[in-house]
Amino acid sequence: MVSLEPLPADDPRSRALLTEYFAMRGESFPQGQTYRPVFPDAAVFTPPAGIFLVVVDDDGVDAGCGGIRRIPDGPDGIRYEVKHLYLQPRTRGRGWGRVLLTALEDQARAWDAAEVVLDTHHTLEAAGALYTRGGYTTIEPYNDNPNATRWYGKPLR
Repeated sequence: MVSLEPLPADDPRSRALLTEYFAMRGESFPQGQTYRPVFPDAAVFTPPAGIFLVVVDDDGVDAGCGGIRRIPDGPDGIRYEVKHLYLQPRTRGRGWGRVLLTALEDQARAWDAAEVVLDTHHTLEAAGALYTRGGYTTIEPYNDNPNATRWYGKPLR
C-alpha cells in the first residue's frame, strides 16, 4: 500500500523527487521550446499556506510527490493550486496519482477552499486524463506560467 508523507518542499527527499520531475519534463518538452523549472519556495507549501506530500511505496522508497499552495481567492472564494504532481514511471497505472490528488483536494477542503486549480502542458496526456476523470474542467488561464498550455479547475463545495 502506498503512503503519503508531508515534508517540507526543500527537504532533500522532496528536492530529489522535484529534480527527477523537472528533468523528465525538460526531456519531454516539445522540441524548440524551453522548459523553465523553478524549485518552489518551501514557505508556500507550509501549512496552512499549503502542503507538500511525498508518495512512499510499500518498500519505503520515495516514488512521487505533489503539493497545494494557496493562491489569490477566485470568484467563489478560497483557492488552492495543485503543483508538481509527479509519480516515477515505475509506479504509474497503480492509481497512486488519484490517491495523491484526492489527498491534496481533501486538505484544501479542510482549509475551507472553494476550489482547486492547476496548470499543465498538453503533452502530459496521462495527467490530463487523471484530472478530467477526477472532475476537473478546463478554465481560463489564471497565471502566466510559460510551461503551461492548459488550465483546469474543480469546485470543492
